[in-house]
Amino acid sequence: MLQLRLSDEERAALSAAAEREQLATAAWAALTLSAAANGTPREEYRELWELLEAVLQARGQAQRIGVNLNQAVAALNSGEMSSTLQWYADAAARTVCKLDDLAEELRRRLP
Repeated sequence: MLQLRLSDEERAALSAAAEREQLATAAWAALTLSAAANGTPREEYRELWELLEAVLQARGQAQRIGVNLNQAVAALNSGEMSSTLQWYADAAARTVCKLDDLAEELRRRLP
């Protein structure tokens, strides 16, 4: 048996979190503590973690595309005509659309 001493504010925060997930406070605490101890997300959050991983991958892509696009624009401004400028612009637009889709998916799944 585990006993915790909580302030009134801490107890209220835990109760509110459990209520949002329609669980008893002790059940919510047990699930959350067990997941933290094992270093794994709670099963009901696994899909959200997978979506977060996809968002982070897309962010990395967008950052790399942005760097390349900036280099292409710098070359264009120096008088060189870059044949890849349109490709980078299209890739950036596709990546932003992908991020928008992922953000919407996350918004729909979050409680």
